[in-house]
Parts: sequence; C-alpha cells; structure tokens
Amino acid sequence: MRAVVIGGGIVGLTSGLALRRAGIDVVIHEQAPELRAAGAGLGLWANALAVFDDLGVGDRVRAIGKPGEMYFHDAAGRLLETPEFGVEDHRFLLVHRAKLTDLLADAVGRENLRLATGFAGYEEHADHVGVRLTDGSEENADVLVGADGAYSAVRGQLVPGTPVQEHLGHHAWRAVIPDPGLALTEDRLILGAHGCRGGYVRTHDGHVYWLVNQFDAPEPAGTLKQQALDRVAHLEDGGNSGVLAELIAATPEDRILHNRIMLVPPLPHWVSARVVLAGDAAHAMSPHITAGATLGIEDAALLGRLLTPAGDVPAALAAYEADRIPRYARVAELSAAVEHAPTPRQFARHYAAFSHWMMTPAHAATENPVQA
Repeated sequence: MRAVVIGGGIVGLTSGLALRRAGIDVVIHEQAPELRAAGAGLGLWANALAVFDDLGVGDRVRAIGKPGEMYFHDAAGRLLETPEFGVEDHRFLLVHRAKLTDLLADAVGRENLRLATGFAGYEEHADHVGVRLTDGSEENADVLVGADGAYSAVRGQLVPGTPVQEHLGHHAWRAVIPDPGLALTEDRLILGAHGCRGGYVRTHDGHVYWLVNQFDAPEPAGTLKQQALDRVAHLEDGGNSGVLAELIAATPEDRILHNRIMLVPPLPHWVSARVVLAGDAAHAMSPHITAGATLGIEDAALLGRLLTPAGDVPAALAAYEADRIPRYARVAELSAAVEHAPTPRQFARHYAAFSHWMMTPAHAATENPVQA
C-alpha cells in the first residue's frame, strides 16, 4: 500500500511515521521549500507522549522537552486549585515546535519528504487516488492524507464551502527568548480580567516561553510588543505578572508572534473512499485548551492502526471518521465550557475537566462533572 500525505507539520510527519510503522510506503509533500514550524512552544499531553512511545520516538521527544504542570493563578497571584482532579490531569511536556518538527522529519526519513511540492488536486478512482502537485508532478496512491493545516487545500476539495473562520476577537501573542537573567524560580500561568490569559514557562534548554491571549479583544493597535503589554495590565493585581511584562519588554519585536485565532467549522464528513483529513485540516481549534497538537497526533496514530498494507482502505477510513467526529463534537463542548467560564476559578476547573477527559482512554471514559 502507498500513502501520500499532504503537509509537513507535526501531524503530517506523525501520520507519515505511523503509516510507515504499519508497513505502508509513504511520501510526504510540503509546499514550503523547507520545513518551517510556525509558532513557538507546544504543549504535549500524556496521550500524545503515549503515541510517540508506540512509534519508537518517545524518549527522543522527552529529551527535547521540559515537564510542566498546567496550573493557573489569578491576577492576585492566588493558585486556582482543582481538588476534583489529580496531578496527572495537569502534567504536560513543553517542546519547541521547530525541534519537534526536525525530530519527526528524521524519524520518518527525510528521503520520504518532498519539499516545494504543494497540493493542486486529486481524482479518486475505484482502486487508487491520483494526486496532482503544484510542481506539475503526479502521484498515484491507495490513500491521500490531508494534514495541511487550518487552510487545508485538501479539505477545500473534499468538503467544499468550509473555509477557516475567524474566532472573532480572539488574539494571541507569544515568543521564545533566551533567559533574560530574571532568576525565574517557577512557571506561571495567569487568568486575569477582560478575557486575558498569559504567563511564562521555562524550557528545557534555558529559554523562556511567554504568551498572552485575549478573548473578545478590541482591534490591536501599536507595535506587537505594545499590544502584548497592553494585555498584561489585565493580569496584574499585586501578583507576579510583573515578570511577564519584563519578559515581553526584553523580547525583540521581530521575535514576537501574533495570531488572530482561526477555527475550522464542524465538518459533515472527514473522509471519502480514499481521502482523509487529520489534525487542523479537520478540526483547527482555539489554543486556549492547549490540545490541538495532541489531538492531531491521536488522529495520526489512529490512521496508523486502521490502515494496513493489505487492508480495505474505504472501510478503514469509514471507521476513522466514525471514531473521530463524535470525539471532536465532545471536544467542542468541553472547549466552549472553558472559554465561557464566568470566573478564573471556573476556567481552571473546566480546563482540568477537559484534560482529564482527553487523557482518559475512550473505552473507559468517565465524565467528571464540574460544579459551578
């Protein structure tokens, strides 16, 4: 069996690795002339690390990451406790996207990557799918995997009329910088006023990752640094977020990343007989739950389990869709509960409820209700 994967990001590379481990011949096409990892820090939860363990790269992933715990404080510096949940519901691994991308590219085999070859279209046939690429070449495969992100061209053909949508008023600013010499003794994530969240986390190599998000934000004005600093004012109430302001002030303007948050609407289907979507191409979601990459890695693992060299491709893709769509409907419900939590304390508790649910095996899922 031969698979063509479109997209050389985290999910595309993990899909390629999972399919190769299943004995399938894989080629990954990336439209950029080099592998570029958009973004900065990336949180991986236990279910993602379990996938990487199964794929034989878990130890290498942990070696480029720093263990952390996703606990929140309010703007006054008070810990927002979640006694209903255990420490395992808060633990994650912080990695740098670029380093994880390089690691996965090496694992899948760079000889299986085709750079500067974007997706142009496909034609499905009874026994194969023909894939046209932007360099004029064509590939024939048994299955086409669209892992080409929120703006997926594969989704544009498979599910027409589903362009990515702006999550109105939701913005994010972030950067990774060398330790500025502030003698940071702890990581800190803060829930403040006016829909603002922010904080900083130390990385495994001595750098610092900082971030600021805001729901229902006014249109940003000024430099990126000033935009981020304006939001920090909503995270200060006698607490420790003054450190966050110092980190932002120490960051060169060209190191600051700003994004309007974009979402993929719920899709009526993710597959056809020989085409399938994975990761953000199928379910790009708000980063406030810090789970998009982890859930996309799960998509890749499931494809690797269902697709086999001598298997029935349409049946495998139908099984994948039957598993994924209900799961992501529940993700959307839990994510909305976090987003619309009326107080920082309820935000923290709904967040812990989501991570607990996400890391509970599907066959033994138990809902842990969160009281108001």
